[in-house]
Amino acid sequence: MKIIISPAKKMNVDTDSYEVRGLPKFIDDTRILMEKIRTLSFQEARELWKCNERLAELNYRRFQEMDLERALTPAVTAYEGLQYQHMAPGVFTTGALSYIEEHLRILSGFYGILAPFDGVVPYRLEMQAKLSVGKSRDLYDFWGNRLYKSLTERDRVIVNLASREYSRCIEKYIMPQDKFITVEFGELINGKVKQKGTLAKMARGEMVRFLVENGIENPEDIREFHELGFVFSGERSAEDKYVFVRTSNLEDND
Repeated sequence: MKIIISPAKKMNVDTDSYEVRGLPKFIDDTRILMEKIRTLSFQEARELWKCNERLAELNYRRFQEMDLERALTPAVTAYEGLQYQHMAPGVFTTGALSYIEEHLRILSGFYGILAPFDGVVPYRLEMQAKLSVGKSRDLYDFWGNRLYKSLTERDRVIVNLASREYSRCIEKYIMPQDKFITVEFGELINGKVKQKGTLAKMARGEMVRFLVENGIENPEDIREFHELGFVFSGERSAEDKYVFVRTSNLEDND
């Protein structure tokens, strides 16, 4: 079973918490993307990143000074978003670290696909960014089916905890022999399940932690998750979609 999650925009450098165990599988492709971005003017880069001037200056400098093999941070601790805060990899046990090494994969517009202890540097490049590289019109075209093939080399059961922006680079290549389960979190409003971005990110992180702490190997056991007031809704779920509905009116910062 493989679990896929999205990266986060905010990143940090942490060379002390865990040891880097290798470079990302598609590091040569990452170099191609790095060199492409280095050719952009500041304004072109800012338009690509769709961010304010301060963040654009930070990331423009990062790319100009970037070294993909030095001062590396393990991917699982490099990202700082809500999902990663709720996953809390910094307090994982040795057994939990072994579990994520085998099961968890992070999708990335810049690195393609990452194992938890692959060494990365801070960058900004969303999968949906309109970056043409060579004959590829965008990053989905650039990566093609290679991320899917890498993910399914030894295991064809995939638990999708990634956002649509990232999951589509896997989902579009799914074959009949694959088991691809998308997990959704939402609140029941007027009889309909409504997803909220902030809450969904928190829930995805809590779900990863639940899977890790319980050593889940069977996707059906995912249904036992009940953090942040969520419970599995069988009537709203399907074989390829597990829907969790929030049953209590908790605050988003619980």
